[in-house]
Amino acid sequence: MSPRQEIVAGPRTMDPVADPIEAAEEVNLRPRRLTEFVGQAQVVEHLEIVLEAARRRSQPVDHLLFAGPPGLGKTTLAGIVAAEMGVGLRVTSGPALVRAGDLAAILNDLQDGDVLFIDEIHRLGRAVEEILYPAMEDFQLDIVIGKGPTARSIRLDLPRFTLVGATTRTGLITGPLRDRFGLVARLDYYGPGDLEAIVARAARILDVRLDPSGAEEISHRSRGTPRIANRLLRRVRDFAEVRGDGVVTRQAASEGLRLFGVDELGLDKVDRAVLAAVCQRFGGGPVGLTTLAVSVGEEPDTVEDVYEPFLLQLGLLMRTPRGRVATPAAWRHLGLAPPPVETTSSLFE
Repeated sequence: MSPRQEIVAGPRTMDPVADPIEAAEEVNLRPRRLTEFVGQAQVVEHLEIVLEAARRRSQPVDHLLFAGPPGLGKTTLAGIVAAEMGVGLRVTSGPALVRAGDLAAILNDLQDGDVLFIDEIHRLGRAVEEILYPAMEDFQLDIVIGKGPTARSIRLDLPRFTLVGATTRTGLITGPLRDRFGLVARLDYYGPGDLEAIVARAARILDVRLDPSGAEEISHRSRGTPRIANRLLRRVRDFAEVRGDGVVTRQAASEGLRLFGVDELGLDKVDRAVLAAVCQRFGGGPVGLTTLAVSVGEEPDTVEDVYEPFLLQLGLLMRTPRGRVATPAAWRHLGLAPPPVETTSSLFE
């Protein structure tokens, strides 16, 4: 029997491009057990040891913190921890916990051994975070009764639970909170081989006829992210069913992804708009983040957290003390002639 799972304290943050049907499919594609999880070999090995040790001691798992870019499996791993231990999973997010009482109500409702998953834990308010300190260390909850001179504090016992936090920005987590996690694991981008295995598994679940060459083409355009790989598979499946014979081959994947605006490097419309703005509007840079964000119609935080990391990873964009600068590879990818070497080298002086 699968462990009970509840979503509490507000809606979960979903992929902005996913509709309700795709969101349900995404949940179905998540691995349920650690043996089904593909990639992140070091993280999986650490979890195998931690989970087995907890089972042998008949104790809850130590608190866990998963860090890394979106879509790499942090939420999936939280579900796997609950499933492996045979306990309940409660799901919420940092922005949903507005008041200290929100978190206190959730903690008081937990059962022994439950896993509490807090997504975007770096966005917890200070008052909410301080309630977590005694809860994580002593499994106790401090409550203030009354106001003014008659106010008094009482401490309630909590069931022993496991807190699993997920963050895309580790640096924003305060030191006292980070130090209370027994294991801090960093998830990295996936290689093409792991992504091919993930796409093949998703194809079996979705009953998609997938050629190995099609899986390879999708994996190379998935930005190292399983969530994106699964999404691209669904779009290519649709293309193959409508414009082809229903089989996802390399040709079908290439034509379908080109139709949906994903190029051979995995860049989408906004990625290319960012590069085009730096190269064409600002002469290759340097250009400030706010100016760049306004030029492409996005929020600065979105450009910095969603689009820039992959462009930096590919070596198409650079951050300098004076602003963002396009590399010669970015110019070539856009089919433009890069500026003279003397011009680009002076940008770093």
